[in-house]
Parts: sequence; C-alpha cells; structure tokens
Amino acid sequence: MAIDFMTSAMPHLQRLGQGEARLRAVSETAPPRQTGQVLESFKQALDQVAQTENRAGALSEAFEAGTETDVAKVMMARQKASLAFEATLQVRNKLLSAYKDIMSMPV
Repeated sequence: MAIDFMTSAMPHLQRLGQGEARLRAVSETAPPRQTGQVLESFKQALDQVAQTENRAGALSEAFEAGTETDVAKVMMARQKASLAFEATLQVRNKLLSAYKDIMSMPV
C-alpha cells in the first residue's frame, strides 16, 4: 500500500539531507535508470492515495444515500484515506526540506 512505500522511502529521503559529500557519493553510484524508477514509485504511491480517497468518498456518499449501512466500514475507509494523505504530506515535507538543504549548500 502507499503507506508501506512512504515508510520505506523515509530513510532514503533522510539521506538526502546529510551533506554534500553523501549526496555526491549517492548520485555517482546510482545508475541513471533508477531516477525513473523512483519517480514511477512516487507516481504509483500518489495514485494509490488518490484511489483510497476516492473509495472513501464513494463510501461516504453511499452511506449518506442510504445504500451503505455499515458505518464501521465507512469510518475505516475515511481513516485510511486520512492516514494516507498525512503520510503523503510528511514525505512532501521531507523532500522540500532536503531540497532547501541542498540549495543552501555552498558551491
């Protein structure tokens, strides 16, 4: 699920902010094709978050219309969507922080 991806990505994101030498070593050892794989992984994770939110919205609408009677199912879907969104925000914040750290490094 998207949350598992976000959790596994956190150590990699933390490495980005550990200094210029570390960044240079990581960029020199990583093959160029891995960049595409990382971007594709982020896209897949964001798509999963969007699907989770869409499903929660559909269940909420069904509950309001009276076609869904299981309130626990609806609340669980809403909580999953909320948690996925919060995890996405945390990853975004880490990426933004790493970007700011990189941009403030002397050349």
